[in-house]
Amino acid sequence: MSVVPADVLAGTTAAQGGGAGRTPVAELGPRARLWPSLAAVYRAQLSRARVARIPLLFVATFQSVGIMIMMRGVVDGGGEAHSVVAGAAIVVVAFVALNLLAQYFGQLRASGGLDHYATLPVPPAAVVLGAAAAYASFTVPGTLVTAVFGCALFGLPLGNLWVLVAVIPLAGAALSGLGAACGLLAPRPELATLLGQLGMSAALLLGVLPPERMPEVIRLVRDLLPSTYGVEAYARTFAARPDWPLVGVDMAVCAGVGVVSLAVATWAYRRAAVR
Repeated sequence: MSVVPADVLAGTTAAQGGGAGRTPVAELGPRARLWPSLAAVYRAQLSRARVARIPLLFVATFQSVGIMIMMRGVVDGGGEAHSVVAGAAIVVVAFVALNLLAQYFGQLRASGGLDHYATLPVPPAAVVLGAAAAYASFTVPGTLVTAVFGCALFGLPLGNLWVLVAVIPLAGAALSGLGAACGLLAPRPELATLLGQLGMSAALLLGVLPPERMPEVIRLVRDLLPSTYGVEAYARTFAARPDWPLVGVDMAVCAGVGVVSLAVATWAYRRAAVR
């Protein structure tokens, strides 16, 4: 026979008498905050994609460098060279942040991987922003190598290369949000891949080719691309006296588009996760 202290029995009886017929409700832990969750998802995505980092950087950089070498036989210098070098640098961002991120989320949705993220105690925005930031991080070395090579190829100054420190994350955010939205809203992964390829091709053609040689209708389409404002911001810095207010305006537009595209991607994630 076991002996139980009387005060324990008294406390148990009082609890049963006060809440007879009621099931005790367990207290839930505090909700996960956005920034710690974002950092955790970012580290997980960065380590997961680390194996494919070298092929990604090589393909994206080699593609942009090849485009500049090809354009060198057509463009001699001046404002057209500014557009070619700036556009080729941003194409590296578009290749990874738009094309590959659309494929990733499309495959994640088709394979049921979103169910895993839906069970995690993290906000939906942390999943989208963490994956987008991880993929955009891979573009930094390739973008810098492309910009330096392009400046050497066309004889452009390197003094304002620091502008890419702001242009890369802003253009990466805008294109990552667009790529994630394409992957999450596409009903099949093949369609997500197609949308990512089309978006990357549009960023390539409309970003690298000098706008002075484009018809007016194509220029209007070019203005709708989020990457255009990153290209324009960097291209303006090659001038002898850069118009810094216009550079700031281009960056502000790019940042605004990034906020909208990431918000749409977060909504698309919620929509896809509950279906």
